[in-house]
Amino acid sequence: MFGRRSRVVPEPQSGPRALLFRTFPGRLFLASSTIRLLIALAGSLVTLPAVADLFAAVATLGILLSLAIFTVRLLRLANRRLLWRVRRKLIISYVFMGVIPAALILVFFLFGGVVMFMNITTYLFKDGYDDFVDEVRVMAETTAVEIARGARVQDAGGVLARRRANVQARYPELSLALVPVQPIDGGASAVASVLAGPWRHVQPPATLPAWVAARGEFVGTLAVSPPDAADEPELLIRAAVPVGRPAGARYAVIVDLPVDQEVVERLRDKTGIRAGDVTVRTDAARPIVGRLRSAASSFFRREPRSPDASAAGGANVMVLEYHDWETGMTDRAHVSLDVRMRDLYTRLSSAGPRVQNENFGDVILFVLVIVALLFLIIQIVALVMGFALARSITGSVHELFMGTERVRQGDFTHRMKVTAQDQLGELAISFNEMTGSIEQLLQTEAEKKRLEEELRIARQIQMSLLPPGPLIVPGLEVAALCVPAREVGGDYYDFLALGDGRVGLLIADVSGKGTSAALYMAELKGLVLALSQIYQSPKDLLIEVNRILSDNLDSRSFITMTYAVIDLNAGTLTYARAGHTPLIYLPAAGGDGVQVLTPSGMVLGLRLDGVQEKFTELLEERTLTIGPGDVFVLYTDGVTEAMNMESDLFGDNRLSGLVEEHGHLESSELRERILREVEAFVGDADQHDDMTMILIKIEEVGAGRTVEHAAASRVV
Repeated sequence: MFGRRSRVVPEPQSGPRALLFRTFPGRLFLASSTIRLLIALAGSLVTLPAVADLFAAVATLGILLSLAIFTVRLLRLANRRLLWRVRRKLIISYVFMGVIPAALILVFFLFGGVVMFMNITTYLFKDGYDDFVDEVRVMAETTAVEIARGARVQDAGGVLARRRANVQARYPELSLALVPVQPIDGGASAVASVLAGPWRHVQPPATLPAWVAARGEFVGTLAVSPPDAADEPELLIRAAVPVGRPAGARYAVIVDLPVDQEVVERLRDKTGIRAGDVTVRTDAARPIVGRLRSAASSFFRREPRSPDASAAGGANVMVLEYHDWETGMTDRAHVSLDVRMRDLYTRLSSAGPRVQNENFGDVILFVLVIVALLFLIIQIVALVMGFALARSITGSVHELFMGTERVRQGDFTHRMKVTAQDQLGELAISFNEMTGSIEQLLQTEAEKKRLEEELRIARQIQMSLLPPGPLIVPGLEVAALCVPAREVGGDYYDFLALGDGRVGLLIADVSGKGTSAALYMAELKGLVLALSQIYQSPKDLLIEVNRILSDNLDSRSFITMTYAVIDLNAGTLTYARAGHTPLIYLPAAGGDGVQVLTPSGMVLGLRLDGVQEKFTELLEERTLTIGPGDVFVLYTDGVTEAMNMESDLFGDNRLSGLVEEHGHLESSELRERILREVEAFVGDADQHDDMTMILIKIEEVGAGRTVEHAAASRVV
């Protein structure tokens, strides 16, 4: 009764009949379906004009539009009805967090097993195939060595025949040849080729191609066309090894092993994997011996697959690289591999240890099945517990919902009944405490707004303490910038007219931020305004300021400060630094470029024994001769210590580089350039410290200069 009517979705007052006849999408669906049905019936009886197709298309669009509207409304209704209650949300969340991840894990392991099965199948077949390649290579090498030991090449026929006889029982189609190495100058060889073996798979090579001769030897797979079947290319393993040293060899031994049915059967016996079809991609720009005409050709005679092959195992594809004997160019052949998963697992696990006359792999498989069953049982138990837990939680959530509705209507006297000694009970207690303190929170919010307004006014007052306008001095161009990190800050700068063409420049940074720093900044302004008329030397002024502040600042605060006096008549700049950031100086005359001036000095206002004497001892005053075009930059550490999202600092070097690169600009333009670079460097990171900067550019020096403040807007 307290707002629940605005939340609960009302029960539907119309069924499918009203949905079809009383709603726009329902009427659109009925009209479009009727038109489409009438056109279909008329088309089956008579020939309709072309305009009937247009009406049929419009009717189809009407049906699709109405179904789309129904779908959108159904989704909205499901969202409101199904997901409004927390209980249903918890159940759906559990399904997504518990059931679906378990199903995905199962699919993942199944997919991973298939991938591993395919990789192992490919590895085993490739390893067995490489053994045949190594065997051919060893035969070629040993034959070449035996021929090289002989006195005459003409005796090579006997060596080849003997080698052929040794392996004829295992490899009936294996063939050997001794061929001359193709001469570099294209001259004829003295001795013709010597052959052994049937050489039915391809025409024996007459010479060694130039690309093989350049490599010294060759071992690999070729794709060739047999003389009796130009359209049916085959794979063969060939090894070509020079007789003697490769650099001066005149002959080479070639051993060919066609990848025929005999080799395929031996691979199957060795690896347990059946090689199926092999397809070779042909390209007119890269012809295979025999001028292949088909896009893909079968190399192996395919064996009948067992009826349960697809269920118990699977097919895999291995990529095999082959060469063109004439050109040396390479391409890829795809070998289909058929294997039963159970046979592969038995072969892999047969070499493992045995446990009580049982294969260790079978034991592991049995354990995995038990673990899977336990996992299934745990999932079912967790599902039941999830539903029960959702029911217990949603009761307390409903009570909390009713309480929030009472509070939303302004009834802060409502209290929830605490019936459980668990986290939900603690939630009810917290709700009761919350309703009792809402009025206090509202008062606190009002007080916060009042303080924010006071801070806004304090910021305006503090900014009014800064120079009200730019300094107008004939021959001097000045620009300044002050950006507090909070509503009020502790940075301070000022321009002081000292008379006789002399102007004082002051920049300071009070430790910390916020109201306390702003108050100390105001105190410092009063001190400097008074003492600058008494002390002409920056060093003497800083010594007196330190003496006064050390008795007034608290022990946790201090001030850094740089004070400089520009004498336009004398053409000098005298300055002293009390622990502040360096002063950047870019002389117009060039020379060594930008200079970073860091005279010694310690911070102001420390309350320590003997600190006044130490401050006087360390403080150093320097004087520079200035001229037209010279640029000076005074700044606080908020500029150089500006950080980006990666906590990198802007840095003194980057600031000095900007001054050196753009020092020829006017002071205001240089200020804007530096500010844009700092903002671009910081990006979206928060400003953590006040940023203050003074830029001075000397235009002219000489006698008769005067200094006054202009009534222009404040430079910020």
